[in-house]
Amino acid sequence: MTRVVLRQGHDRRVRSGHPWIFSNEIDHTDPEPAAGEAVEVFSNHGDFLGTAYFNPRSLIAARLLSRQRESIDSPDFFIKRIQSAFAYRQRIYPDENALRIVHGEGDGLPGLVVDRYGDVLSIQLLTLGMEHRRPAILAALREIFSPQAIVARNDVAVRELEGLPQQVELLEGELPAELVVTEHGLKSRIDITGGQKTGHFLDQKENHLALKGRVEGRRVLDLFCYSGNWSLHAAHFGAREVIGVDISAAAIALARDNARINGFEPICSFVKADVFELLRDMGRDRQRFGAVVLDPPAFVKSRKKLPEAIKGYLTVNRRAMELLEPGGTLFTCSCSYHMDRETFVETLRQAGQQAGRTLRLVEMRGQAYDHPVLLACPETEYLKCAVLQVL
Repeated sequence: MTRVVLRQGHDRRVRSGHPWIFSNEIDHTDPEPAAGEAVEVFSNHGDFLGTAYFNPRSLIAARLLSRQRESIDSPDFFIKRIQSAFAYRQRIYPDENALRIVHGEGDGLPGLVVDRYGDVLSIQLLTLGMEHRRPAILAALREIFSPQAIVARNDVAVRELEGLPQQVELLEGELPAELVVTEHGLKSRIDITGGQKTGHFLDQKENHLALKGRVEGRRVLDLFCYSGNWSLHAAHFGAREVIGVDISAAAIALARDNARINGFEPICSFVKADVFELLRDMGRDRQRFGAVVLDPPAFVKSRKKLPEAIKGYLTVNRRAMELLEPGGTLFTCSCSYHMDRETFVETLRQAGQQAGRTLRLVEMRGQAYDHPVLLACPETEYLKCAVLQVL
């Protein structure tokens, strides 16, 4: 097997448990590996560090799949890893039929995401190494789950960094005419081929529960609502009125349908609008809410764009805070890794100051338990959800 030898002193992060090896950390290879090939990684002193796959066209040239000498190309390897990941989810979410089965590095499978929606699997092969192992991965998924269908949601920009095209494919089976899953007993219709992410925001499932005890009898505004899951939970936990807002007509149609199938049409209404403009207009009209949910898409996808993104977070959070009545609660999120927790909290502090509001941080939450964080890989911790109360 091809050997990848790291430069002197560039093995510390890998030894600490991080699975990535950058191209500028490599001293030499022997021989030159083909794109996607399995390689063995060594320190400059000749210590074996693990088995990885290699991509010479990527800034992250190698990603470790094992700290042992073993084949990473066979279905058996993926069966063992995916079964272990699934067993962890079954213990935590025994009654949920929508969950993330594999969360990349958090499950020892960098570049692979597997989400389960009932009997349908939605996968992402984010790297060339995982794309090359597609047959082995599909064989493992068939063996473990016997799914009705497998969809590839490879319409993500990160694939282009690996020299791969963006695409959505039905890989196997036949999709049901309608796909409905449950979260905390609430039904959600999933658009698995055209919806955002892999079809649903599974990473927020624990944060939805933060609404309990904080929205009863209140008027709630759900911004960037997508398919309406925050809205559904607000209605479920006793809100008297919920207004969901999204700029996507398809999302609004999905949210309305989800309110209908849960019997929340009298409580939930949905508006197609630009959130920034609507917040400005609501502020001018002096509208007030007992709770506001702010769950925007990632404003920052690279560190160099962070200053610009902070301005966006400041504006949208300030305007949301201005709509809260005394004692009201803001549930505000950032799903960008580059916006770390400290920067996010400081941005919220500044937004509160600009809004003239005194706020207390009631709770700081993160991504759901089926999106595990690899402690040695901080990039796997991306979602922040702050619960703030106006005093």
